[in-house]
Amino acid sequence: MFLEQGIKPQNKFWLYLIGSVLIIIASFIGQIPFSIAVLYKSIVKKEDFPTDNAAVMKIFEPNLTLFLVMISFAFALLGIYFVVKYLHHQTFLSVTTSRKKVDWKRIGFSFLLWSFFTLISFLVVYFNSPENFIWNFKPVPFLILVVIGAILIPIQTSTEEYVFRGYLMQGFANLALNKWFPLLMTSIIFGSMHIFNPEVEKMGYVIMVYYIGTGLFLGIITLMDEGIELALGFHAANNLIGAILVTSDWSVFQTHSLFKDMSEPSAGLDVILPVVVIYPILLFIFSKKYNWTNWKEKLTGKINVVEISNQ
Repeated sequence: MFLEQGIKPQNKFWLYLIGSVLIIIASFIGQIPFSIAVLYKSIVKKEDFPTDNAAVMKIFEPNLTLFLVMISFAFALLGIYFVVKYLHHQTFLSVTTSRKKVDWKRIGFSFLLWSFFTLISFLVVYFNSPENFIWNFKPVPFLILVVIGAILIPIQTSTEEYVFRGYLMQGFANLALNKWFPLLMTSIIFGSMHIFNPEVEKMGYVIMVYYIGTGLFLGIITLMDEGIELALGFHAANNLIGAILVTSDWSVFQTHSLFKDMSEPSAGLDVILPVVVIYPILLFIFSKKYNWTNWKEKLTGKINVVEISNQ
């Protein structure tokens, strides 16, 4: 079982706190190139030093910004690997899946399924209010975006999944010895990590329902499927297709996407709909395809340490 793979006598919760700090340090090291570039732009080029996160994200050309930001996630992913292997003495596979090897078909299916839903959702919004969008396609910058995005965005999304649905979920399982607490805590922390996004400032804290709800959905499919493959595919599709398809002046990333949303953001049905309608539909599709059963036990059951120690 996925959570049980991290339940070991030496895996005390304080060890996960140390591991989390080491991963954060690795991420900070990865941010050094971006910081140097900002300082160079401000000091050598004598341009105004950015005073907030939104200004920082707009100081460079969008493709360069995307590249520099994504580097930190590559360092963080390496940090996760070394923490899991050398601090917890586990294999990287043990925080990925309970299967004997990574199921790439699961990742691909989840990626394609959510890409389809994302595209359909965008088309519905676009044809309902075409005046809110402008065609933003520029061939060369767009192709560069596709290359950078296809390589680095999956690294970013995979890093987040390994941190929350892999590493921390097993960590909270070690602490609580049940399944509902890791699910709840990782969902809340995952959602809270987005609180400084410009979307929150524009739409208000109601959008946290979407972020925490997404974390809960990703946690559910991880526990039900005994691995993070479906979460990896979903998250990669969500960020990559979103970056390629549409951008706006108020989103966390401005990209050379196909379309630009010129509307004034507001939190409405589009915030609640994915959580209460679309995610349940996805859960139904996944459950039928992968024959999920025993939902209550897998999502809220206790972890039997005695049985684990005998394995």
